[in-house]
Amino acid sequence: MTDKFDVLVIGAGAAGLYTALCLPEHLHVGLINKNILPISASDWAQGGIAAAIAPEDSAALHVKDTLAAGAGLCDLEAVQFLVEQAPDCIDSLVKMGVAFDRTGPDLALTLEAAHSRRRVLHSADTTGKAVVSTLTAKVLSRKNIQLVSPAFALSLWLDESGRCQGISSICDSRVKWLRAAAVVLATGGGGQVFAQTTNPSVSTGDGVAIAWRAGALLRDLEFVQFHPTALSKAGAPRFLISEAVRGEGAHLVDSKGYRFAFDSHPSGELAPRDVVSRAIFRHLQKTGEPHVWLDLRPIAVDRLRYRFPNIIQVCADWGIDIFSEPVPVTPAAHYWMGGIVADKFNQTSIPGLYAVGETASTGVHGANRLASNSLLECLVFGAQMGLLQLEGENSQAFPDDQDGGEILEKSISQQDIEAIDRLRVELPSLVWQSAGICRGKRDLEIAIAQVELWLQEFASLPLSQALLNLRPRQIIDFAPFNGENSSVLRTWGEVSNLLDIGYLILKSAAFRTESRGGHYRVDYPVTDRDWCSHTLIHQSNWYQSEPIE
Repeated sequence: MTDKFDVLVIGAGAAGLYTALCLPEHLHVGLINKNILPISASDWAQGGIAAAIAPEDSAALHVKDTLAAGAGLCDLEAVQFLVEQAPDCIDSLVKMGVAFDRTGPDLALTLEAAHSRRRVLHSADTTGKAVVSTLTAKVLSRKNIQLVSPAFALSLWLDESGRCQGISSICDSRVKWLRAAAVVLATGGGGQVFAQTTNPSVSTGDGVAIAWRAGALLRDLEFVQFHPTALSKAGAPRFLISEAVRGEGAHLVDSKGYRFAFDSHPSGELAPRDVVSRAIFRHLQKTGEPHVWLDLRPIAVDRLRYRFPNIIQVCADWGIDIFSEPVPVTPAAHYWMGGIVADKFNQTSIPGLYAVGETASTGVHGANRLASNSLLECLVFGAQMGLLQLEGENSQAFPDDQDGGEILEKSISQQDIEAIDRLRVELPSLVWQSAGICRGKRDLEIAIAQVELWLQEFASLPLSQALLNLRPRQIIDFAPFNGENSSVLRTWGEVSNLLDIGYLILKSAAFRTESRGGHYRVDYPVTDRDWCSHTLIHQSNWYQSEPIE
């Protein structure tokens, strides 16, 4: 495998795959994926992709709904760009072969919460899978794209001027360096930092963490969207019950059949996600019950079978017949609105480093994401990478490394294994308890102090000492440890990133002394006009942006 590329794309969800396809075909692209294709949050996305393509809809209405959901922190120019580019991106997917549902010859559209029109395109209830599988097939057929998998991006490689020139990576029990004139982070979100999450196991905040350690500017990391309706069944994963179910007419009820969501908002089940999640949280606190219920029986049986076959099957696998009984649900961490600050062309504050999708903070989501704008963001901003110009700084311009780097031999200890496994379990529980749906100063401060201790412990591990002090061009070969080196090294990398993003989320949540969008403080329950600004983070400094008009 070559260690020099024109562009490295880190992550193989919708953002990474579409970015790789949109990059100019004369460029040699390396696609770094830590799993075998495809496993990503995009692949799990059920609801769909929002686009104003119906005659009764318009870009202006889509903009209005997005801004309302974003609670004052959206960037108007970014939102306008997103919705105006949506029809072209949908057309591109249709031409690639994505099988969206149709009503006769027309693309079928459904309604989701906080949308004023039916504008969500879908492929049954597995839209993400339909998109990702199509994009994956296209990527594998492209000769200029080289899949590097399984591999784990460990850190960014900056030159003396501060320009990104590649990454260090863990691959087959070896750490090595990969050069590139441009690096695109498309690693998704960090939902695994929460004990209750709809995200797959790969969502460990890798891109945000490695960018922060390299000095990139971050923004609004306190804003996490908690999906109101994740399956709550003993032994079952927190399987997401799509918002489209409520859009089609499902009712959110308690054990007595009471539709309590209307007590919090006139739109009831179709209120913005943060409102519905808090309504459930408060109702559970009030009643002491372990979950509420999502009743799909108001939806016509034929419509239910047509629109939600995957939900029907997964629920049946866990002994729930949705045609005769409601589904037990609770909220779970779902989507991260904050991320690495990136402009319309995905450029971050580090030259040569780009960010696309959930990893990025482009301004389109603000404090709370409008449903089904996430896959759209992956496509619209991924397409922007087709405009990339390397200006002569391609792989041929790199100096030749004659010696290939210094090769070191290291080993993995039992101490490493035990500490890594323990922190992987304890951290998400702490973050869920202290920075979940409702947050308060005391819990946040206690959690921050604990994570700071864990960070010190983690840095002192023998394995951490070896990996955190790597110099460019050093290559580490790890001695065998029960034949599990690769999985241990990947887990080490994920825990390193989870500790960092857990710390970043906690500190950001403590910094913002108001409630807005996906961030709710029990000690500051009011939205404060003086806080209509972004939380900016550079290295270990937190500060407010200029107020947003």
